[in-house]
Amino acid sequence: MSDQVRQFTVQHDDDGVRLDRWFKRHLPQVGFATISRWARTGQIRVDGKRADPADRLAAGQVLRVPPGGAAPERKAAPRRELNEEQIERAEAMVLTQDRAAIVLNKPPGLATQGGTGTKEHVDGLLDAFASEGPRPRLVHRLDKDTSGVLLIARTPGSAAFFSKRFSGRSARKIYWALIVGVPSIEDGLIELPLAKQPGTGGEKMMVDESEHGQAARTRYRVVDRAGNRAAWVELQPLTGRTHQLRVHMAAIGHPIVGDGKYGGQDAFLTGSISRKMHLHARRLIIDHPDGAPLDVTAPLPEHFAASMAQLGFDEADGADLPEAPKVPEREAKKQAAKAHAKQYRKERRGERRGRKSGERGPAGKSTRTAAKPGARKPAGRGPAPKTPGKR
Repeated sequence: MSDQVRQFTVQHDDDGVRLDRWFKRHLPQVGFATISRWARTGQIRVDGKRADPADRLAAGQVLRVPPGGAAPERKAAPRRELNEEQIERAEAMVLTQDRAAIVLNKPPGLATQGGTGTKEHVDGLLDAFASEGPRPRLVHRLDKDTSGVLLIARTPGSAAFFSKRFSGRSARKIYWALIVGVPSIEDGLIELPLAKQPGTGGEKMMVDESEHGQAARTRYRVVDRAGNRAAWVELQPLTGRTHQLRVHMAAIGHPIVGDGKYGGQDAFLTGSISRKMHLHARRLIIDHPDGAPLDVTAPLPEHFAASMAQLGFDEADGADLPEAPKVPEREAKKQAAKAHAKQYRKERRGERRGRKSGERGPAGKSTRTAAKPGARKPAGRGPAPKTPGKR
């Protein structure tokens, strides 16, 4: 432990994080009770001011930590020993990297994470990038047979930053796929809820429109077609359910080429078209903790590029899928409030008509009693008296 006061500058990937969470990330040996005591006695300062453990930090602020708050020298966490071939394989996947992220082009057939019987996976190769500092970590996943852009966070702070963008749906993911047949609607939105298929151990999903299904939305656009045999589509998942793109395309009768799991034998084209799955995470656009968004495109794997050529498709035609128009949150709330008020007024008019019809006597005459001349109006009628001082 240090016996001197330390100062730390809050980095971009810690922007918005709680003070106690900052300690957990950077000085994990300092317990919450100690942090609370330091804050209570004014020993922790942010830009010279007293701070509370629940206060949120902003990038660029200077944090003063009293003696005892410096990280001690600790033994590095054990690393997985990789051979030269594994290190070369990991480095060959890199599309771009910086202090916050490593972006890989994951090849088809390589799992993102380990599991029963899965020894070779991306997560196991990340030690190739961990010679110094913390071990990089996954923040999202791709299916084993899906290729393309895979984002890896270098630090705990950037992992939290990127994870928040994925969970908040602000990250824009664009996929390319070859599908069997051609959809009758060439630019559409698939909205079919999904759930795990019983008896598959969670390894397979299905469309489930009961109360158990989770909402799932996929936007698609046909880029080109090979007669009625196959089509090249651009896909944008607006939600992040397991196997969402694969289930949705199979559900509308156009399975992804090579996806026997959801399309059965109908998912394979005759001739020399590869039987591998043709689903590729083509592009990722996501906010970056240092400011400018990260925008990365991954080239197609060999089998996908060969199939494109055989079907007569030109990669240059793959313009980005246009973003769906967004209604500002405030405007959306205003429209919802107006609709609710309109419905309420409509229901009230119906109630008033009902009361009027029920207030007629047997002879059809009104049963209301007319107010006598000079009588006071019932309370609540007429304009309300003005209150001095209110605007």
